[in-house]
This record gives sequence, C-alpha cells and structure tokens, in this order.
Amino acid sequence: MDGVEEMTKPLLSVVVPAYNEEAVLGVFYERMSALFDELPDYRCEMIFVNDGSRDRTQAIIDGFCERDARVASVNLSRNFGKEIAMTAGFDHASGDAVIVIDADLQDPPELIHDFIREWRAGYDIVYAKRTHRDGETWLKKATASAFYKVMDKVSGKVKIPRDVGDYRLMSRRSVDALLQLREQHRFMKGLFAWVGFPSKAIEYRRDPRAAGETKFNYWKLWNFALEGITSFTIAPLKIATYIGIFTAFSAFLFGLWIIGKTLFLDHDLPGYPSLMVTVLFLGGIQLFFIGVLGEYLGRIFGETKQRPLYFTQGHHPSRISSEPH
Repeated sequence: MDGVEEMTKPLLSVVVPAYNEEAVLGVFYERMSALFDELPDYRCEMIFVNDGSRDRTQAIIDGFCERDARVASVNLSRNFGKEIAMTAGFDHASGDAVIVIDADLQDPPELIHDFIREWRAGYDIVYAKRTHRDGETWLKKATASAFYKVMDKVSGKVKIPRDVGDYRLMSRRSVDALLQLREQHRFMKGLFAWVGFPSKAIEYRRDPRAAGETKFNYWKLWNFALEGITSFTIAPLKIATYIGIFTAFSAFLFGLWIIGKTLFLDHDLPGYPSLMVTVLFLGGIQLFFIGVLGEYLGRIFGETKQRPLYFTQGHHPSRISSEPH
C-alpha cells in the first residue's frame, strides 16, 4: 500500500496501565497484536504505562518496544496509582481515538471492534458495562453494587454509569477535554462522566484475571470509594448540616420535656445516665464529622500545592505515532 495512504489512516491509541504485571503482559500483548492485525483500516499503537512496578514489567515492555513499532512505553518515576497512570497514558496518546484497558485481560480486547463501530456511528465515549463479574467474591460484588448506588444518589447532575470500569474508547475531543482537568485527587470514573459528550454502553461478561493477582485489596477499595465520594460530591458535608440541625432540635425538645416534668409533675429525673448517653452520642457525631471535614480539608491542602501529577524516568514513543499524520 502507498505510504501516503497509510499515513492518512485514523490512529487508535490503546493506553495500558501496568503495575507488577509480568505474569500476564506476554499474553496481553499477543491478543492485542492479533486484534491490531484485524484492523487494516487503522494505524494502531499500544502505550504501556509502567506505574512504578517492582518486577520485570518494564523490561518486558522494553522488549515489546524493540521488536514492534506499534508499542510505546511511559515509565513513571514511582508508583503514583492507577488514576495517575491512566492520565499519563492520555497525555502521551495522540490517537484520533484513545482506548484504555487493563493488562489483566478481565476486559476482552476483542470488544474494541464494537467500540470502533459505535465511535464511527458518532459517539464520543463508548464504555464497557459488566453484566457478570466472574472471578470476584460475593463481598466484592456486594460492596461494588453498594458503592454505585451511593454514587448515583449523591453525584447530582453528573451520573456515573453502574457496573462500568475504566475500559472505554474516547474520541480526540473528549480526551482533550479530559486533559484540561488536572486535579490531584483523580476519580477517573467521575471525570469520564463529567466531561459529557454523547456516550454509548456495550455490555459484556467480565472474565477472571488471565494470570497474576489483583492489586486491589479491601482497604484499597475502601480508600478508592472514599476518594470517589469526597472528590465528586459535597453530600457528606450537607448530611453533617442536616444531622446537626436534627440533633439540636431533638436536644431542645428533650430539654423542654425535662423542664415540664420537673415543674408540673414534680418528677426529679436522675441525671448521670442520661447525661453520659447524651454526651457520648453528641461527641461521637462531632468526631465523625470532624473526620469528614478533615477529608475535604486534606484534599484542598493537596490541591493548593499545585504539584505535577507525575514524573517519568523514560518515554519511548511508538514509531507509528511519530509518523506524519
């Protein structure tokens, strides 16, 4: 095929965050390469983002880069977390459409065919919606369902789709919009929804990991949920206000009841037990919401520093994206 015609093809950039994924990278690369071969009408590149892995992840990625012109590498200076790793991948992706996918193969790369079809039909964001979550415990499924229900109630005008992860295709204009959001505390599922643009869901059954172990334990998932709630809504602060008003009003009514019984019924109530219960109850509520305030203040403190989101210790662009377009 003529070289000029080849360079006019749309470019697909596939962003792959990776943290200690040496066990699965080879299988992932083979499946993604086979998929690229099925897309002759597009130029394709894989952008692996090594998020401070402690195993051979970067060495394996370097090997891919040496033998395959379609592979790029972004090597972060340390472990910044998946949300930042995805952002680094978007920063380095120049595709007409950008796809983000995990390396563990729980999300089948073959679904990209459906993503492209809907993108060409006019949708800016095409995301994968899970109908089943194979390989996950009932507790993780239950907590995930509860999290999405809470976010649906408190997220206001921005609705975050349920049972949707990070696996998605985004058009160039939606990626450019996303990259304008540079906050430190990044809840990417919320940011994906916040930028708007026409979106379409593609349903699929999520597979177990192809190899290796999940990097998320329940403590990390709890912190992730907390990050999502505090980064995307002030509902906990509103709840604190309502509970404060309700508690104060209840205390006022209780005080009137005690005064009435003392004055009109000549009934002297023993004070110590009721006093202790009241003090402990109010103290517990105050400490809880001081913690809520602390979470929000901590995030404000982090944003005021205006630090860069990440640093890299190496970047190897694909030879596909470096061609004139």
